Amino acid sequence: MPISAVRSFLIILVVAAATFATRLVPFLIFPKGKEIPKVVQYLGKVLTPAVIGMLVVYCLKTTTVIAYPHGIPELIAVLVTAVLHVWKRNNLLSIGVGTVLYMFLIQAVF
Repeated sequence: MPISAVRSFLIILVVAAATFATRLVPFLIFPKGKEIPKVVQYLGKVLTPAVIGMLVVYCLKTTTVIAYPHGIPELIAVLVTAVLHVWKRNNLLSIGVGTVLYMFLIQAVF
């Protein structure tokens, strides 16, 4: 079903407004000079690792270790990603290399 130009424009406008609002609200709630609550500081520290952990579990939940290839491509990709991240401390590099390595392993090696 094709979308009209007006509807497309309205969708873009709503998405842009929502994006702008998510960037603006923190500055309104926590203005400069006002102390950030301890709960918000705590969440800022723990949510990123928690979300990454959930993504890892989600990605590996369907890995079968009983049948061939026994989860070997996943294990290699996860280990390379972890080692590269600890070594370089670059999220984009480690996730990108791990993803490319995994795709290479499942399509060309296993």
